[in-house]
Amino acid sequence: MVQYQRRKIGERTEGQAMTVNEDREGLLKEVECYALDMDGTIYLGEQWIHGAREFLERVEKAGKSYIFLTNNSSRSPEVYAEKLRRMGLDTDRQRILTSGQATIHFLKKHYPGKRVFLLGNPMLRKEFQEGGIILEERRAEVAVTAFDTSLDYEKLCRICDFVREGLPYIGTHPDYNCPTESGFIPDIGAIHAFIHASAGRWPDRIIGKPNGEIIDYLLERTGAERSRTAMVGDRLYTDIAAGRNNGLKSVLVLSGEASLADAEKSSVKPHLIFSSVREMMEFI
Repeated sequence: MVQYQRRKIGERTEGQAMTVNEDREGLLKEVECYALDMDGTIYLGEQWIHGAREFLERVEKAGKSYIFLTNNSSRSPEVYAEKLRRMGLDTDRQRILTSGQATIHFLKKHYPGKRVFLLGNPMLRKEFQEGGIILEERRAEVAVTAFDTSLDYEKLCRICDFVREGLPYIGTHPDYNCPTESGFIPDIGAIHAFIHASAGRWPDRIIGKPNGEIIDYLLERTGAERSRTAMVGDRLYTDIAAGRNNGLKSVLVLSGEASLADAEKSSVKPHLIFSSVREMMEFI
């Protein structure tokens, strides 16, 4: 892994210079709960990012907690937990929070008992039904889009019809592309662009990072204080923006998508930047 030297990369919102692999103000000492992005932050494919396992152990030894927070709504929490168990981490679905779960929570709170058309794969459909959401193919009252890896033209036509009719239109998350071991594949943002081109509308509400709905659900699930929660991730426009926009500490790791040059150019400035979670350990 590339190791970055400690050096200034720009100005913080407060006007103080930010450095790589340092926490001069002791911000991480204040953190009680770490919300961790997964791919690019903790692992790549099915390989641990160097030091990630030790980081998780260090968090727990310090008497703090962590939860994995992902925008990907094409997989259930149990699938992620199974993957982590294959990689040697003893964990369960309670450690996983997805944009799909946050969307179920949002629907039950704001559209209780409403019939929902869900553009989503069978795994997510099952999760919605188990969560008490009424799914409807023809007489829907709310339209919901997710990262549907079983997408076909008939589904696209149907969601466009519902959106065109003016139904409340909810998206689980905003990502345009999903990273895979062989490159990127179109994600829900690309589906939203298709729907907009046909039906002339963008979602009324998007639940996942960087938006407040998923962070509110995170805090409700964990019971952690907002100011003592850190969002740790490798994407500026989702992970870091989620922290900055919602009163959390935001920590960018350079082990995934965003580079140091991206961080320098971005208008979204993290509180801290580390080469990887491994370099955070001494400051926890």
